[in-house]
Amino acid sequence: MTKRILVVEDNDLNRKLFCDVLVASGFAVEPVADGGSAIERARSFIPNLVVMDIQLQDVSGLDLIASLKSDAALADVPVLAVTAYAGKGDEERIRSTGAEGYLSKPVSIGPFMAAVKELVGP
Repeated sequence: MTKRILVVEDNDLNRKLFCDVLVASGFAVEPVADGGSAIERARSFIPNLVVMDIQLQDVSGLDLIASLKSDAALADVPVLAVTAYAGKGDEERIRSTGAEGYLSKPVSIGPFMAAVKELVGP
């Protein structure tokens, strides 16, 4: 069965890059540009993984992660946080909200795909 990945990223180029790489690797992908619709889209798409930008224009990715983790239907879906926040303590803060994975931007394809595969399994 094809693994499903929800990509929440408001930067058009980053979103397209993530989606193109994931589709080329055989994943079913649902892109989301508007963080405000991310939870609703996750409920309808039922992803195996959420790739979450932390610094969204309309809502905090941290708040979205907390919302995902408090939703009974989505709580077990792993989250890979991708962010420009790469300062001291940022990874711990992001993981403490419930993200199982963390990558700082700019993201290289190799580490991105390794993190994705680690979180969704074979």
